[in-house]
Amino acid sequence: MTEQKQDETGSAGYVEPGSEFTRDTHYIATRITADGRDGYPVESGRYRLVAARACPWANRAIIVRRLLGLEDVLSMGLCGPTHDERSWTFDLDPGEVDPVLKIPRLQDAYFARFPDYERGITVPAIVDVPTGQVVTNDYPHITLDLSTEWTKYHREGAPELYPEELRDEIDEVAELVFRDVNNGVYRCGFAGSQSAYDSAYDRLFARLDWLEERLTTRRYLVGDTITEADVRLFTTLARFDSVYHGHFKCNRNKLSEMPALWGYARDLFQTPGFGDTIDFVQIKQHYYMVHTDINPTGIVPKGPDLSGWLQPHGREQLGGRPFGTGTPPPPPQSGEEVPAGHGA
Repeated sequence: MTEQKQDETGSAGYVEPGSEFTRDTHYIATRITADGRDGYPVESGRYRLVAARACPWANRAIIVRRLLGLEDVLSMGLCGPTHDERSWTFDLDPGEVDPVLKIPRLQDAYFARFPDYERGITVPAIVDVPTGQVVTNDYPHITLDLSTEWTKYHREGAPELYPEELRDEIDEVAELVFRDVNNGVYRCGFAGSQSAYDSAYDRLFARLDWLEERLTTRRYLVGDTITEADVRLFTTLARFDSVYHGHFKCNRNKLSEMPALWGYARDLFQTPGFGDTIDFVQIKQHYYMVHTDINPTGIVPKGPDLSGWLQPHGREQLGGRPFGTGTPPPPPQSGEEVPAGHGA
């Protein structure tokens, strides 16, 4: 019998007996575009991004929204770090109801559009506020569309995260990182057999070694500025030592024991828009409390020591311009800050 698994998107994957974890990548393909070709044109104030700080896939959207300065255009609702088999919930809000959508569970927005929706209730999701209906949960396209379709509303000085002349290389690198790293840690953690785990483990660390070599001589993954590729890798690296190393048995070595990757991760963490979105407390609560098949006691570890994230990284010597000809984003808006004591 196929065993269902949920990662922190609340999604869907499955493990055949004695086999490997397979992610369900069938998302709602509707897109919000400048020309509105899918029936959802880009409009200021119309949509709400629903995310969770615990989730690396949703964390991407939180970062890109910050970097591009879309906070006043695209509101954001945050779910708590845990969910049940039904849905993510708005348990961080007063009355445990989203103050804009007026719903207690994200599934309500999915069912408003698709009453018989049977797939995972995932974050990130963008909801059409006037109708209360989910528009899309296609997380790879969400961030790309924020960069390419929402340009009318980008802040002055916003970086170009998906420059046209680098898109082929960004896509190529991002696909390798997704296959072996972003999703690779889950293939380790949810493996259904020793051989499946061993294979996923070997692919993960072979790719991390490849990234270590690549980042030894260059500051960013593609080109000399931050791009979508860096956003996608960072959210996995930010969770590696706190969660994946122990919880998912990705334990050949820690991130902090790989000099180039550790310096690269600290460089991004200390860049406005990245580290100020990371909530280590919620990250650990989610993984260790939700994945009861892996951690049946639900005990959340106290470590690791996070002070290293703020140590000098020395990556400036490699050159590069984090925001190209642009500028860093301002500090997070009031109410969107990571709670005190939850960061590094």
